[in-house]
Parts: sequence; structure tokens; C-alpha cells
Amino acid sequence: MSCCAREPMAPHNIEVISTAPFDGQKPGTSGLRKPVGVFQQPHYTENFIQAGLIAGLGDRLRGSSLVVGGDGRFFCKEAAQLIIKIAAANGVSKVVIGQNGILSTPACSHIIRKYQLDGGFILTASHNPGGPKGDFGIKYNIENGGPAPESVTNKIFEISKTISDYKIVPNLKVDISTLNTIAFKICGNDFTVEVIDSTTDYVQLMKSIFDFTTLKNYAKTKRLLLNGMNGVTGPYLKKIFVEELGLPADCCLNAEPLPDFGGSHPDPNLTYAKDLVDIMKQGKHDFAAAFDGDGDRNMILGHNAFFVTPCDSLAVLAANLECIPYFKTNGIKGFARSMPTSEAVDKVAQLSGKECYQVPTGWKFFGNLMDAGKINLCGEESFGTGSDHIREKDGIWAALAWLSVLEHTNKSVKDVLVQHWVVYGRNFFTRYDYENVSSESGDKMMELLTKLIEDPKTKGMTFSDPTGKSYKMANLDNFEYKDPIDGSISKNQGIRFMFEDGSRIIYRLSGTGSSGATIRIYVEGYEKYPNPQLYHQDAQEVLKPLVTIALRTSKLKELTGREEPTVIT
Repeated sequence: MSCCAREPMAPHNIEVISTAPFDGQKPGTSGLRKPVGVFQQPHYTENFIQAGLIAGLGDRLRGSSLVVGGDGRFFCKEAAQLIIKIAAANGVSKVVIGQNGILSTPACSHIIRKYQLDGGFILTASHNPGGPKGDFGIKYNIENGGPAPESVTNKIFEISKTISDYKIVPNLKVDISTLNTIAFKICGNDFTVEVIDSTTDYVQLMKSIFDFTTLKNYAKTKRLLLNGMNGVTGPYLKKIFVEELGLPADCCLNAEPLPDFGGSHPDPNLTYAKDLVDIMKQGKHDFAAAFDGDGDRNMILGHNAFFVTPCDSLAVLAANLECIPYFKTNGIKGFARSMPTSEAVDKVAQLSGKECYQVPTGWKFFGNLMDAGKINLCGEESFGTGSDHIREKDGIWAALAWLSVLEHTNKSVKDVLVQHWVVYGRNFFTRYDYENVSSESGDKMMELLTKLIEDPKTKGMTFSDPTGKSYKMANLDNFEYKDPIDGSISKNQGIRFMFEDGSRIIYRLSGTGSSGATIRIYVEGYEKYPNPQLYHQDAQEVLKPLVTIALRTSKLKELTGREEPTVIT
């Protein structure tokens, strides 16, 4: 802990600033995301922070303690200073902030839990591009360390629509570049800002979960690459993989957090992490992982750029959790996945006698299940994997978990996958993203699909592609989730086509973009082959008939004018 200094400044007065509501301050699945220029408007960010404090803490606001951290993107430092000023004016007693405002999303979650804070603000637009022309985001996390549930985000939105003023201490300026604890008097009340090292607490947590001695010995025998994509994970990668596990410094690529992520899109997939894929295709490395802007997403690659889908990654970890000391000690109660994620982890749960829950997209839905002791592992097809060690998905944790599995099985990434498919079968899976389509086009497509759901004749219909491959509709709906813990209901979470052979097509409008709409189409087919060689088939080829049916049925090309998706996963 750092020493505490009383800041000898002029009196810090609270001012009440008149304001007016802004349209569209509705948090999505992971907070509010908009272009940087939107957040830079006078009063815009201040309004949202004030609404977040009131909605998140209510009558617990005075005397509360918060964490503030971000992924280092453009406007992070300015927003962090605004949060400090507004928190002080609203009676918050303590703000814990990462040095220079840097804290990964998993680290923020851990710090809330470790130090029993009341919540916090995470400054990130996750995998969205950064820089002055890029995106910015703010999300509020609650006292369990997880994203605010819909009851809180809905309240934030309602407050934002009627807000008329916010409180601020305008001349309060804190040096967040130096580790220190600084105490202030705000109108007679104590207010403390503690600037902490960004990596220390998180690294200690990882060392309590994994066997670092075993991993260090294993890592010496393999060639590993970790791609921080110039997001927040760079400092964490250096601490863990270089300083703790003894790997050479050049194993960490793009490990310097940059406000614009080096001009790249910090989304760890085959499209935006192509530089890593190309290196792995050269066949000189055994394992690679890439991480997004705020460190909660991950992509896993094996030798020759063998790609592990996030759905398969979740299932493989579920089948091998006992090789990780944390789970060997604490036991394994159950698993959960987001609804669009493939049913691969369900197969593991069925064979192991564990419960497997299906929730809407958004990590906040896993929190109640974890807090109730129902699940230990969860994941989303959107490159998110995590466990009950925190209440966020965790990219570096996933990479360490994979290395633990590889060390334990003494197999390559590809061999681990093939052996898994031989036991459980393979859920072939793909996702088509159509980014920045007009909201009107997206709404029209969903209206068309809703009419199909409402038509009783659709159930039992046979859908065919031009080659004659046919699928009979077993059921279809717009996914609705009733939380088994608190009874809350989330409606309209995605349109599902479920066929008799176990295949699925799912349509969603994503809530993670900053403008327009993103249409996501998920396609899944399950196969259990007698011949292991058949598992090596390309998923795009296997799923081609279903993809054709999905596009034709939704009239996506006609409604959006898009011939090709922005990203195929």
C-alpha cells in the first residue's frame, strides 16, 4: 500500500451544474458505447456518470467506494478525471484507480471483489476501434464485480431521460500517473483517491488459480505467442508470461497500450488478428492467443494457425477443468453458455452429469448463477470465456487455462480438439457479422422473421438449399430467459430456428456497436462421426446448406444490400 498524503489545495467546492438530457444513453449488453465525439460533447459524459452513480448505488452512494479503470483508449484519462470529480461531489468516500487509468476489465472485477468495493466504472468500448475517430464506452459494474444487471441499466437509462443537473468538484485534479494515496476534504467530508499498480492484484490472483511452477517448466519446452493488440493486456502479458513464466520478451506482440490501438481493430478474431494468424501459419510456434482492447476476450490458435472456435474452447475447458488447481480444490458444480453459443459444452455437461444453463448474450446474466454457486465455468461464442474467480470474462485466464490443459494432456492444440470431438461429437459452428447496417434494415429483417415465428405453419416446415439438403423445423421462437435465481425475465433475446437433427440458426441485432446496427447470424450443425478423419472438415463447407437457408429465409441481402458479411467467424 502507498502512503497517504493530504493534498494542500484550495478549498474544493461542490457545484451543481444545470444540464439537459441527451437521446440514446441506453446501456447495451456491456455499457454505453458511442463515437468519441459524442462523449466529448459538453455535459454528455457527466450526465451518464451521474445517472450511473444514482442508479448503481442509490441510498448507498454517500460513503461508498469505487474502482475506476480503463483500456487506455482515447479519452480514458479525461473521463477518469470526470468520474473522480463527480464521485467526490456525490459523497463517495474512496476511488481506487489504476495507474494512468489502466486496468483490464477482469482486473477491475477482481479489485471490486478483493477489496469489497461497492462497484465501479470501466472505461472501454471493448473490441471496438479507438482513437479520436473511434469509439469510447463506459459501463457500471456492481458490488459482485460483474456488469450491472438490467434492473440497474434500465434505471440508468430512465434517469438519463429526465436528468436536469449533476454535481461536480470542478477544480479537483488528481495525479493518476504516480502510485499514491491522496486524501481530500470535500465540503468537510473525507475523500480519498488511491492510485494502484495496474497488474499486481491480478497477477496474484492468477498465481492462486494456476500452478505457475508447472506452467513455467512446460513453457520452456514450447514456442508461444501472445498478442495484446495494443490494448490493456500488454502489461499483464509481460508480467505473467515474461517475468513469472520466464518466456522471452519477444513472445509478447503489440504489448504497448495505445490510445488508438495502433490503428488496428482490437478484436481477437481471424479477421482483425490476421497478423498473428499469418505468423502461426509459418509453423514455427506451438500455441498463440490474442486479446481484445479491455482484456476480457481471447482467441486460441495452435500449430499452423489451427483455430479453436470459442464454442469448442469452452467445451474443452469444461471437460478438463480438474487439471487446474483452483477447480481441483473447489470442485465443479456446473456450466453456462450464452444462447447463441454452440451446444458443445452441453454435451460435456450431459456426459459428466453437470447442469448446463443457457442465458441471453451479456456476461451480466452469468453473475447470479455464479453468486448462487450454480456454475464455475461459462462462455460466449463472441470469444469470451471465464470462471467464478471473478464476474467478467477473462482473456488471460483462458490462455493460462488452455496451457494447463496442454501440459496435463501432453497433446497439441489440434490433438486435444480431435480427441474431444471423438468423445463428444463436433458442433460445427459459424457466425456471420454484418456491421453498420442501417437500423431500419435490421428492424425490417427481424420483423420478417417474427412473422415466421407467429405463423403456426412454420413449425414442421422443411427448408432446403439448392443442392437438395433439407432440414425440418422442430421449433422456433424469440428466446426469453427467466433468471432461476431472482425470477427476472429478459425477452426478445434472439430468434431461434431449431431443426429436428439438432441444427440451429439464430438471428440477433447486437448491442455492442456504437452506431447503426450489427446483424449477427449464428449457424450450428452437430455431427458424431465413426471416422475421426471426418472431424477435420471445414466448418464453412459443412454448414454451407444451412448458411444458404439462413440468408435466403431472412432476405438479408435484399433488405440490407450486403452481399458479404463484414466478419465470418
